Amino acid sequence: MKRGFLLGKFMPPHAGHLALIRAAAALVDELTVLVCWLPDDPIPGEARLAWMRELLPDCRVIGHGEIVPQGPADSADFWPVWRGIVAAAHPQPIDYLFAGEAYGAELARQVGGLYVPLGGRVLGLADDPVAGLSARAVRADPAAHWAYLPRPVRRHYRRTVCLHGSESTGKTTLAAALAADTGALTVGEYGRSHCEAHREPLTLESLLLIGRAQQAMIAAAAEWAGPLLIADTDALMTAAWCEMLQGERPPELMAAPKADLYLLLEPDLPWVDDGTRFFSAAEERHRFATIARQVLIDAGVPFVRIAGQGPERLAAARAAIGAMT
Repeated sequence: MKRGFLLGKFMPPHAGHLALIRAAAALVDELTVLVCWLPDDPIPGEARLAWMRELLPDCRVIGHGEIVPQGPADSADFWPVWRGIVAAAHPQPIDYLFAGEAYGAELARQVGGLYVPLGGRVLGLADDPVAGLSARAVRADPAAHWAYLPRPVRRHYRRTVCLHGSESTGKTTLAAALAADTGALTVGEYGRSHCEAHREPLTLESLLLIGRAQQAMIAAAAEWAGPLLIADTDALMTAAWCEMLQGERPPELMAAPKADLYLLLEPDLPWVDDGTRFFSAAEERHRFATIARQVLIDAGVPFVRIAGQGPERLAAARAAIGAMT
């Protein structure tokens, strides 16, 4: 039985890592992957360990998160420490020690096993988009490397922006403009299609269905989205509708998954009757806008107020999205 071993930070894991690991796995009967981290890493080690286990179900994936020297220059005990770490992670003899960089040769001498130099850098392919990909470059600009990120890493870096505001504040128009501007996938408003299909008063039960359906649509679309997903609305706006129409704010809607940023559209556009709208009077519009804003405050979510007409409104939304961290 051939046993292989490799280690890395995988911060985050990307196509280069996975190409190396899957090639290594094909050469042995059992491959152990050690995911290493420090407490102050920019991506938590526990998250990376979970990702690697998700991505490599046929490998033995274990983690190490203790504070230890990261290079021979850090401590005279560097190699004794790492020999102990590897021995604890892989107590059986190592047949093949896999690495994509030159450090693998010395590591193999220290812990045992034949050094098998897989990977782009050690093969001189540093300019190849997969073989030469670095985690540092991914962290600096995830969107530029989106095609080379596995699903759990995309989930980590994807940002959802939700448009929020009372009726007739231009949410759908702005969503379409932002999608055209950014190339982002857009999730439309289920409530509109529900109301058009069922021309009847909105009950609490139907509003809960609207909120659930909206969240389900957002979750389903996220699988196919790029770095940015734009939602025309979400369950928090449905919660505002519940308060406006039913006098209560269901906890279920307030507890639904949240977007990374909400754009709160001010009611400074003319009210337009599209056949599904309710509140044309100025005092009603003001009350609805106040409820919508308070829902965001009570939910504790980040939001930016967006006002203005046409290009001014779009520019404000662009700026808010551009400032996201």
